[in-house]
Amino acid sequence: MTDRNGASRRDFLRAGLAGGAAALATGTVARAAGPDPAITEQQPWRTMLGEGVDARPYGAPSQYEAHVVRRNVEWLTADPISSVNFTPLHELEGIITPNGLCFERHHGGIAEIDPAKHRLMINGLVDTPLVFTMADLMRFPRENRVYFLECAANSGMEWRGAQLNGCQYTHGMIHNLVYTGIPLKYLLDEAGVRTNGKWILPEGGDAAGMTRSIPIEKAMEDCLVAFKMNGEALRPEQGYPLRLVVPGWEGNMWVKWLRRIEVGDEPWHHREETSKYTDLLAGGKARRFTWVMDAKSVITNPSPQAPITHGRGPAVLSGVAWSGRGTIPRVDVTIDGGKNWYQARMDGPSFDKSMHRFYFEFDWDGSPLLLQSRAHDSTGYVQPTKDELRAFRGYESIYHNNGIQTWYVNEKGEAENVEVS
Repeated sequence: MTDRNGASRRDFLRAGLAGGAAALATGTVARAAGPDPAITEQQPWRTMLGEGVDARPYGAPSQYEAHVVRRNVEWLTADPISSVNFTPLHELEGIITPNGLCFERHHGGIAEIDPAKHRLMINGLVDTPLVFTMADLMRFPRENRVYFLECAANSGMEWRGAQLNGCQYTHGMIHNLVYTGIPLKYLLDEAGVRTNGKWILPEGGDAAGMTRSIPIEKAMEDCLVAFKMNGEALRPEQGYPLRLVVPGWEGNMWVKWLRRIEVGDEPWHHREETSKYTDLLAGGKARRFTWVMDAKSVITNPSPQAPITHGRGPAVLSGVAWSGRGTIPRVDVTIDGGKNWYQARMDGPSFDKSMHRFYFEFDWDGSPLLLQSRAHDSTGYVQPTKDELRAFRGYESIYHNNGIQTWYVNEKGEAENVEVS
């Protein structure tokens, strides 16, 4: 581990952990043996038989984990039918998001579709327009891929400064899953894309009829028509029975309840790629077709919804990082607002266009902390500060905010959203 001045971890430890800075925690965290009622008194679950194997035919979390749920922000939108709720990142570990905690974004509410009546049509600039039943699709080769899905508006409220107090709300419009699906290329090849077919227009089967223009190169490269998530059928709120997977690109393009794909010779410039999901700049112009989600990270613990409760001593900092351009080989963290940076410990699998988990163990001396993380992706791109983003894009944007996030932790271990740019 080195800091930005090239100091080694050993040198840093020898410096006496000045300012409570990070190092591998070596102190004991176990309690001394004593008359703990949790040990000395008989607990009820040891005195009676539990439910049998048929009591819960579809498993559910423990009753003691009932607080781990998606949450919305009521004032964020006028109606929950066209709204968003947020993944509780601060309650999760590893990189895979449980199906029941994946954030939702709807434009017309959840479509409840009978798969027996669902069809996928491919039309437009193709040799043979086709209509597939779900049974037809199950005959194509399928693949399993781990990808993150991030809404372009994730962290959008933070453009003008610290707003929402919790990483669930600042960064929770994201999830990371194992998708099972058919490479879209196979279906397009079956229809026969004509030489002037340069774009596709996927369309959703819900009341909103979501559409987005996607270049044919991306469609042929790595897009999937997915029907499973983490091994089971898509949830209705995630597009059951079919959704499009567009790896590394903004979530609005991952059309749910997929019913039609039109091939054309130019983009369609529909609502969701003109008045919405474009990046307004300071001079009044807007960037369009900014599809890729750049490298980003967030510390999930400690954070406003996950304070330090154990007091001084060994502590573990945890977070996630991701990039729509590749993998995350490195994350730097600071506990003093950027004065000193240290390389975090990456742990778990590293997949292309997927979440990565990082940790940093340190001894906390009770002093206030300013926590930040900074992701490096496999292309060499380094996550910017918010001020670096604003220097180019101004303050009017909503989408594609991948700036460094700061949590302030006080002497009591309580955390809040602040900005150190």
